[in-house]
Amino acid sequence: MLTGESTERTIAVALHGIEPATFERCALIRDWLDDHGVDRVTLLVIPARDLHPVGERSPEMVSWLEERRRAGDSIAQHGFQHVCPRRGSALAGLGQRSGEFVGLDGAETRRAVHAGWRVLKLAGIEPDGFVAPSYAYTSALRRIVGERFRWWADMLRVHTAEPALTGLESRQLAPAFSLAGAGRISRAISPPLMRAGALLPTSTLRLDLHPADLRHTRRMLALEWVLQHAAGRAAVTYRELAGV
Repeated sequence: MLTGESTERTIAVALHGIEPATFERCALIRDWLDDHGVDRVTLLVIPARDLHPVGERSPEMVSWLEERRRAGDSIAQHGFQHVCPRRGSALAGLGQRSGEFVGLDGAETRRAVHAGWRVLKLAGIEPDGFVAPSYAYTSALRRIVGERFRWWADMLRVHTAEPALTGLESRQLAPAFSLAGAGRISRAISPPLMRAGALLPTSTLRLDLHPADLRHTRRMLALEWVLQHAAGRAAVTYRELAGV
């Protein structure tokens, strides 16, 4: 378990968007990470894409998640549906389908978060943390996930829900690097940015991987380069970063 004074250089990889439709690609990526020495990963699971509970649609995926947990991976709830539930919202109008909690009031946010947790629990999956789709947090969402989960992560940090109990500082800067940009320019500059991030003298290197990465040779080559240059770092999960 990591401590607040640890000087060990670590790498924290999160695999986003795990659901029945992406399961095979996610399993391949997870095996590929193992081949590159990343023996601990944080798995971000969507409870009910299109309102279909994961436990009903893919018992095989549920079994895989349990196997990965036993092997040392951490499991996080990744929103509820992962998409914006209101077609008329500003994000939906801009084509951004993953700002799920933007525009929801406190009661709606609480219902969505708790519904997602219950869906996973009924499937035999108990998440220890939470990551909002696209890291799109509202003040209500931050408050609610801090009450429900042991840790939660935004784009810049992994937060401990109750830092006073762990004695850890939850605000240590650890930005997440991703190759899944929303536009052509973003996708073009993401690989060099990720390579640059791997060379920074930071204590923790966070990498976000997505199922779609597997379809793009350029992304996978960039990821392979980063993992080769991060070979001296110890793999940790977000739960370990939070110290819970």
